[in-house]
Amino acid sequence: MRTSMALLAASAALLLMVSLAAAADMSIVSYGERSEEEVRRMYAEWMAEHGSTYNAIGEEERRFEAFRDNLRYIDQHNAAADAGVHSFRLGLNRFADLTNEEYRSTYLGARTKPDRERKLSARYQAADNDELPESVDWRKKGAVGAVKDQGGCGSCWAFSAIAAVEGINQIVTGDMIPLSEQELVDCDTSYNQGCNGGLMDYAFEFIINNGGIDSEEDYPYKERDNRCDANKKNAKVVTIDGYEDVPVNSEKSLQKAVANQPISVAIEAGGRAFQLYKSVSLFNITVLR
Repeated sequence: MRTSMALLAASAALLLMVSLAAAADMSIVSYGERSEEEVRRMYAEWMAEHGSTYNAIGEEERRFEAFRDNLRYIDQHNAAADAGVHSFRLGLNRFADLTNEEYRSTYLGARTKPDRERKLSARYQAADNDELPESVDWRKKGAVGAVKDQGGCGSCWAFSAIAAVEGINQIVTGDMIPLSEQELVDCDTSYNQGCNGGLMDYAFEFIINNGGIDSEEDYPYKERDNRCDANKKNAKVVTIDGYEDVPVNSEKSLQKAVANQPISVAIEAGGRAFQLYKSVSLFNITVLR
């Protein structure tokens, strides 16, 4: 089935959308109270829970040092949260044996291109007479698909773009069809770089120029760069005929756009607190313009 539609991309910040695992439900106390024996026991429990194994000589000990340093950071943060300083808590999630540098290099994939020409229009310019809903939940309307996991591949840009295409296709046709991030990773290589990062705008341009995008079922996600499958690339299940950027630095414009359809956005998720988050009621996120 083919559909024709326009698509939106938020121009606010294109650094990363990443799927994070929930943290283990462990009691966090002040780091000073933990003995070496306790930390190693927690590390062994964490390894068993996450199925972590290390083959290289010395690698398990290196991972332990990263784990211990992250645990210290978690304890200090959560002690401050208990005192009302923070509104969110950290925990030992699946990234707990990575340094922040390793986490950033593995999972952060969206890139910015300062000299890129933005596709702007007046359609979503905020106006004083706009009557906009206070909230809209596209999940309840069926325009947001199931949660996906990019794994150890910096393909967040592809997931963000595909989710927006899936959403507008559902609004137009009534069908929620999971589409192929892997096709973008493998085939959209003129400007984007697969697991090494990319930009959602270029992904939209690829889909338009290719005449569509294949389904996830036909071209499933592999969590790595592969050679482009030309036959599957030509299986065009859904297409779009355009996209545009939401005006920058305007929350009203963003509200106006979201009132019409799900949009493609990315957030700066490279901070250590984001890497190790457990639960949150209010997260202070800096959006780069």
